[in-house]
Amino acid sequence: MEEISWNDFMKVELRVGRIVSAEVFKEARKPAYKLQVDFGPELGIRKSSAQITTLYQPEALVGRLVVAVVNFPKKQIGPLMSECLVTGFHNADGDVALCVPDKDVPLGTRLL
Repeated sequence: MEEISWNDFMKVELRVGRIVSAEVFKEARKPAYKLQVDFGPELGIRKSSAQITTLYQPEALVGRLVVAVVNFPKKQIGPLMSECLVTGFHNADGDVALCVPDKDVPLGTRLL
């Protein structure tokens, strides 16, 4: 494992957002959802694609807090322009479980 400096870590903007909409991303090559995530007044609502269809249903995602990288360049994913990367962990079966705060925190709060 390569070590990084504190300055390297601080370059990554990991922020808390709340999923405000989730729908099946029909055009995706691999099963995915289109998400809209609210990061509060400073960053606003950003779009993302998330391959989390095995463990989550769209209606259960709405209202959930998530942690996302908000300072990657935008990325075109089919017809969707992804504006953030929602983070998660692979479980033993290779399915993605979301990285989430275990308490309510203000939208846009940075992970430290």
